[in-house]
This record gives sequence, C-alpha cells and structure tokens, in this order.
Amino acid sequence: MQLLVLRIAFILVAIGVATAMVGLASDRGLPWLPWVAFIGVLLLAVVVLGLDIFIPRKQIDIISAVYFGLAVGAFLTYILMLALTPLIQPLEPGKDNTLLRGAIQIIVGMVLCYACISLLLQTKDDFRFIIPYVEFAKEVKGLKPYVLDTSVVIDGRIADLVETNILDNQLIMPRFALSELQGIADSGDKLRRARGRRGLDILNRLRNNDGVDLKIYDRDLPEFAGQPVDMKLVLLAKHLEGKIVTGDYNLNKVARLHNVQVINLNDIANSLKPVFLPGETLAVRIVKPGEEIGQGVGYLDDGTMIVVEGGREWVGKEVKISVTSVLQTSAGRMIFGKYQSA
Repeated sequence: MQLLVLRIAFILVAIGVATAMVGLASDRGLPWLPWVAFIGVLLLAVVVLGLDIFIPRKQIDIISAVYFGLAVGAFLTYILMLALTPLIQPLEPGKDNTLLRGAIQIIVGMVLCYACISLLLQTKDDFRFIIPYVEFAKEVKGLKPYVLDTSVVIDGRIADLVETNILDNQLIMPRFALSELQGIADSGDKLRRARGRRGLDILNRLRNNDGVDLKIYDRDLPEFAGQPVDMKLVLLAKHLEGKIVTGDYNLNKVARLHNVQVINLNDIANSLKPVFLPGETLAVRIVKPGEEIGQGVGYLDDGTMIVVEGGREWVGKEVKISVTSVLQTSAGRMIFGKYQSA
C-alpha cells in the first residue's frame, strides 16, 4: 500500500515538473520545445517506475554501496578541487578558467566516484558501517552463516534439510570449494564424475529455491596462500564468524582444533534416528546371515543395522524381534535383538 501511494505521488510530482518545464521551454522561442520537455519528463518518470516495478528483488547492500560511494566520491571531489584551485589558475593566466575547472572537476569526480563505489562493492562483507536502515556486515545479522564444504554438497542431504525450513542462515559456497567440485565433475573416473555432477545439481537446486539464501564467496583472503582446501574452509569460517557444514570426519576435527563450530550432517542424522529400549519389539526383514552362528542381519529404513540372534534361518523374511541392547558407535547405532516370530 505504501509503495502504491509513493508511486502515485511520484507520478503527480512528475506531471508538475513537466508542466514547469513547459513554462521554462516556452521562453526559448521554439514552438516544439515545450512539447519535447513535457513528454521527455513524463517518459523519464515512466522509465524510473518501470525499473522499480520489474526489478522487485533489490539488494540493500549493493544499493547502499552505490549511494554511499557516490556521496564519498562527491565529497572527495569537492575537497580535491579546493586543493587544485591554486594550481588551475596559472594554467590560463588572465582568463576565465571556469570551463577548464569544470572539465577537471568532472574528470576527478568520475574517477573518485567509480573508485569509491568499486571499493565498497568489493569490501562490503569485511566491515560494518551502520546508518538508518542500512548495514554493511560480514555476516547475516543475528544469524551465523553456514560454510559448505565439497563433501556435504555431494552428499545431497543438505538440500533436503534446508527445504524443511529448519535453517534460516545464509549458506556460503566458497569459490575454491566450487572449483574442487567442478574438478571432480570433470574427472576421468566414472564414479567421481557422477558424484561431482550430483553435487553441482544440488547447488543448482539450492540456488533455484527462493527460500534459500545461497552465496558464492569469490574473494581470496591473504591467509589462504599455500593452504589446502580444508584449511581454507576453516579460515573462511573463522573470518566470517560462521559455522562449517560438513560430513567429513577429519575436517570436523581440524575445525574444532581451531575453535570453529561445525555442523556434522552425520551427527544430525544419528540424533534423529528412533530410540529403542531393551524389551521393545519391532519388525525387521533379515537380509543376510550374521558373523556369529545363528545370527541374522537386517536394517531399518534409516540404515540402522540390527543383529538378530536366531535370525539366520529367516533370511529374506520379515520377523518380529525383541530388543536386547543398543550400541552407539562412531559409525552409527547398532541394535541387538532376539527372534520372536515370523
């Protein structure tokens, strides 16, 4: 509603400005100039409204960087021109140097405004500058960004997890990790190539999801020089004050040594598996014989292994078992039970 009122007010103001321009153009003595001025102002207003309507998703950090860069560039131009004034006068002694001064001011302003905007666009993630309703920050306000590694993208479960709307944090995919993923997708090994392509498909799935804030981090930090990919991930997460999302056990240990928080998808999956207490009964399909005499082995839908005493003769059939114990290992959870009935 506020935008509608603003746009209507803008149109009314544009009509008023166009009418005023007609009055100014009439004094020039050219009969066609008032119409050109009137139509030109209205066309400009329509173009501005069109751009505003057809570009609905605007990034406040980029817009603010442009506005603030222009302001700083204009201020620096003003200061520099004050300093250059004594040097401009001797270039045309005894003459009006207004034209020369204007030309120099335009050139200096153009260069300084571009330099300021470019600097802010490239460094907006590395510093914090707050003005009303605008914040440049190296992290999402109130939420720590999640830095993805190659293994967690190839795994694919991160896409399913994000689509549950449990995670509202920004996802960061570093350029060096993306390059590693592309290298895997171009591998001569058929299995590695398939894994790499699945990882790229997962990234495209995340990017095409409007509810996911996925950002490709392009910048190389000075401390990245000579470091392996895992160490770069740790350094980037520390720089962004974020967390690493991974399924790699070794990366998990390295990150914790550097006091970087880690979200391990395997730990999440294990924590969500159903809990069974001794004495409970459940149905399981025996798929193969166990290592010990008389044992059979089955699996739950989530992959949990179940070792069944007396289940060897029921391979290929679904039976009921009574849980005797539960063992939690680094590889996951194992359930031991006794055969009850088929």
